[in-house]
Amino acid sequence: MKGESVMKTDLFSDSQREEIRRAVTAAEEATSGEIVVLVLPESDRYREAEALGGVIFAALLALTVGTFLHHATVWFYIPLQFILFFPCRLLFCKVPRLKRPLLPTSRRESAVRERCLHAFYDEGVHRTREASGVLIFISLLERKVWIIGDRGINEKISPETWQELAGELSGGIREKRACATLCAVIARCGEILARQFPPKGDDVNELPDEVLENE
Repeated sequence: MKGESVMKTDLFSDSQREEIRRAVTAAEEATSGEIVVLVLPESDRYREAEALGGVIFAALLALTVGTFLHHATVWFYIPLQFILFFPCRLLFCKVPRLKRPLLPTSRRESAVRERCLHAFYDEGVHRTREASGVLIFISLLERKVWIIGDRGINEKISPETWQELAGELSGGIREKRACATLCAVIARCGEILARQFPPKGDDVNELPDEVLENE
């Protein structure tokens, strides 16, 4: 989000980021619409998963150490578990993918939806002249893709259109074809927008074409 430090994710190389930027620029040449690509490492900190993971790992480690040292008493196990909790929790903080199995599907989906909607406004996608902005939102930890359009787009283009493209992009990321699939989806977005929002003589580039990658 704006005002936060920027961190590149490992989904795209520098050359792929440039390829995506060119794809956005090319797609927008045929339309007055605007396309924004945002990639996040995760949509939420999920502190509850960090704490739960710390407890589980600390308990297993304490049990293992106690068994190995033949100290099976509660007076040894509980203090050791307490001590181990902090480095174990730190592990989950530093390696976010460990949190994913501890998160219910509904929690992940809710976090992605909320962060996507916040990003739509934080990145200014709602401020285009014709309300014709489209956000392509990728959240890596949750393995989720959302594509949403502004109010002007929603009056003319069905949400199912964006859902279909989001599914295509999600599949491409799973198959390790993230860049190629994203560029294809961007081109398709441009074609869809061009039919409803043709370019005007006084068009200006209202939003960045570069891949946004915010921590």
